[in-house]
Amino acid sequence: MINLSKVIHIALIGAGTVGSGVLEVLEKNGEDISKKIGISLNVKKVLETNATIIAGLQGKYAIAQDLEEIINDPEIQIVVELIGREEPAHTFIRKILASKKHVVTANKDVIAKYGEELFAIAEENQVALMFEASVGGGIPIIRPLKQCLAANKITKVMGIVNGTTNYMLTKMTEEKLDFPVVLKEAQDQGYAESDPTADVGGFDAGRKIAILASIAFNTRFGLDQVSIEGIETIGSRDIEYAAEFGYVVKLLAIAEACEKGINLRVHPTFLSKTHPLSNVGNVFNAIFVSGDAVGDVMFYGRGAGKTPTASAVCADIMDIAKNIVLENKSFMTCGCYDHKPVCSVDEMQFPFYIRLLVADRPGALSAISAAFGSQQVSLRSVLQKRQVNGNAELVVVTHKVQENNLRMAIQTLEVMPIVSEICNVIRVEDDDFEE
Repeated sequence: MINLSKVIHIALIGAGTVGSGVLEVLEKNGEDISKKIGISLNVKKVLETNATIIAGLQGKYAIAQDLEEIINDPEIQIVVELIGREEPAHTFIRKILASKKHVVTANKDVIAKYGEELFAIAEENQVALMFEASVGGGIPIIRPLKQCLAANKITKVMGIVNGTTNYMLTKMTEEKLDFPVVLKEAQDQGYAESDPTADVGGFDAGRKIAILASIAFNTRFGLDQVSIEGIETIGSRDIEYAAEFGYVVKLLAIAEACEKGINLRVHPTFLSKTHPLSNVGNVFNAIFVSGDAVGDVMFYGRGAGKTPTASAVCADIMDIAKNIVLENKSFMTCGCYDHKPVCSVDEMQFPFYIRLLVADRPGALSAISAAFGSQQVSLRSVLQKRQVNGNAELVVVTHKVQENNLRMAIQTLEVMPIVSEICNVIRVEDDDFEE
C-alpha cells in the first residue's frame, strides 16, 4: 500500500558529479519514484567538503559537519557514498554499516578490494550494501548477474567497461591518429585524467572485471588476480592492420571459465567485426555475458557520467526503500560461496597478431618462421607490409597457441640479429577463428 505521508530519510556523502546527479534525479523524478516504492524519500543531510559545492547546496539541503553527525542521526536509514577512491570511503562505509544503516555506493575501488569484509559487516548488522553503479555506470549488470541470470552457469563475461579507452580507440580508428595525440585530446575533453594511468593502463577495467567475476563465478577475486595490459602500445598502424584482417581493436575485460578455474584478464584485443561488442564506440560501455541456459546476452549503454551513474544509484536506493516498506531483510548478500582457482593466462590459448621489423635480406622470413616453429607456434599468415628505416615490417597472425609458447617464441625473436624490433603483440578474440 502506498503511504506517501511516511518518509525514508537519506544521507548523501559527496555531492560532486555523480552526487549532484543523484540529487537532480531525486528532485526531478521524486514523485514518480515515491509512488513506485510506496513511500516518500527525503535527503536529510549532505556531507561535502568542497566550499563551492556547499555554497550551491545551502538553502536546499542540510549540510552535515562530519560522518558522526550522519551515523548518530536515528532517522537516517540509507547512506549514499559517492566520494570515490579507497579512503576515507572504505572507513566510512565500514562505520556506516556497523551503525546498522544501509549503504549505496558507486565505489569500484572499495568493492573490488574490500567487498568480502564489507558484506560480512552488512550481513552481521542485517543491512544492505548495494553497488550497481560501481560497474558500467547506468548499465544494469550487477543485479542481472545476481538475480535475472542466477539460474545459469556463467561461462564468460566480456566487456568494454572503460569509456576513456574506448573513446580513444574509437578516435584512433576513425581519424587514424596515434596514442599520444588522442590521449591529449581525451584530457582536453575531460574524458581522461591528468594522470591517465588507471584508465589507459587497464587498472580501472581490472577492478570492474574483478567485481563482475566475483558475482558471475561465486568466488571472491581481487585486482591482483587479473592479468592487465593497457593500450599505451597501440598505434594507428596496428588499428589499420586489424581492419585489413576484419577486426577492430578494443580494450576488453574478460572473465572466462577454463579447465583449471577462472581466467581474468584485461588487454587490447583484435575483436572480430561480427561480434556485437565491435560496434560499441566512443564513451559507451557494453558487457557480454554467456550462460549455459540463456546463451549470449549483452548489456549496453553509457558507462559513466552524471545522470547515467545517478540512475543506477537511485535504483539501489529504491530497492532498499522497498524492502524497508515491506519489512523484508532478505537483501542481496555476497554470493561468493565458492573458491574457484585462477587460471594463469600463460596456460590459455589464443590466436595472436605480431608486428615486427626484420632485416630485409634473403632467408630472414624462413628464420622467423623457424623461430616460431621451435616453440610450437603455427603461423596462419605472414605479410610483408612496408619498409621502415631499411627494415621490412612483417605482420604475423598465428593459429591458436598457448600463451606461454608464444612468449618463448617472442623471447627467441628478440635476441635474433635479424630482428630490429618487436613492435606489438596483441591477442585475437574470434569465436569463428579456424584452428
